[in-house]
Amino acid sequence: MRTVVFDLDGTLADTSADLIAAANACFRARGLGDRLDPVADALVAFQGGRAMLRLGYGRADVVGAEQLAEDDYTRLLDHYAADLASHTRLYPGAAEAVETLRGTGFRTAICTNKPEALARELVGHLGIAELFDALIGADTLPVRKPNPAPYRASVAQAGGEMARSFLVGDTQTDRETARNAGVASVLVTFGPEGGRIARLAPEALLDRYDALPALAERLLPR
Repeated sequence: MRTVVFDLDGTLADTSADLIAAANACFRARGLGDRLDPVADALVAFQGGRAMLRLGYGRADVVGAEQLAEDDYTRLLDHYAADLASHTRLYPGAAEAVETLRGTGFRTAICTNKPEALARELVGHLGIAELFDALIGADTLPVRKPNPAPYRASVAQAGGEMARSFLVGDTQTDRETARNAGVASVLVTFGPEGGRIARLAPEALLDRYDALPALAERLLPR
């Protein structure tokens, strides 16, 4: 069974503004005001909560920025859980592309470094939960991407085969995950990094979602 595995944040949906809002809530609670910009800092949002906190506290030039970032990580998740989809939107054509893949016999899965409960809540809010046969989050297993175990678990849970699968993502973490799992990677160019993502030399680039079904047939022919 052919399987396409998707990252979530920055790949299926632009979640950057809501993630940054959660980080800014942490900074405001410490009297530092908003330290991140939802547009200019969109890329760091897809690198994870701790990355956002480290950047913000670093900009504030506070003592013990690294420890503050660690201390506030759980608070960031709480802020995010309370309002995780005010600004989040699916990328154009994402749902339609997944539907087309499924209609032509592909299994589909999500493998994300977002905590599983939050990922499930978000895909439910976006109305795409039924489009995926599996969802593996950051805390589903003891390890997360770029360790290949979550990817392998997502393929297995979807009922697919590793040798007949590939990963669609948007970051170096996704590229490394695919390499570690021994599968092809497709990186999107419509995220904050744009065409510069080609520097990671994936097996393919994806400029728009309506091109994905044909690309999937090339990478995993019948």
